[in-house]
Amino acid sequence: MPSGRDCPAPTRHPTTGRRRFPFGDLRRARLHCSLDFLPTSLPLTTDPAQHPAAFAAAFNTGDPAAVTQVYEPGAVFAPTPGVGVTGPELTRASADFLALGLPITVRPRHTYVADDIALLIVDWTIEGTTPDGTPVHLTGTATDVARRGHDGHWRYVIDNPFGTAHPPAGV
Repeated sequence: MPSGRDCPAPTRHPTTGRRRFPFGDLRRARLHCSLDFLPTSLPLTTDPAQHPAAFAAAFNTGDPAAVTQVYEPGAVFAPTPGVGVTGPELTRASADFLALGLPITVRPRHTYVADDIALLIVDWTIEGTTPDGTPVHLTGTATDVARRGHDGHWRYVIDNPFGTAHPPAGV
């Protein structure tokens, strides 16, 4: 497999500044190249109020493995109001958001901490134009729960990006 030096380097989207990967997207690029130009890990935080920023940094790499690092094993992610997923389904649901190729911005509103548990209320937005030209405007107020691990770093136990939004009919 060619190294990152032998593969086309990622370019930047002119509007969003997100990296655009060779061969169309990160998953296809990984099939063709060893992407040694990508970070293999991102720093987690010891401050629960900064955990949303750590999540945004991971999300904005476009790398599902980076996003997975901000969750505890067994965490629950609610990609749609009323639907919670864990394990491989969490990874797939996160990858669906990453596939938009757009950055997320987060604005923590409240952080409530009791010992090693934190409730995070976070306003977020994913906005821009996808690589295929589709305009996107997703926004929400997350109600998330994070836990401090034995290493002192915070990770999501529950990631509920749509907060108190009503589930779609039939869910």
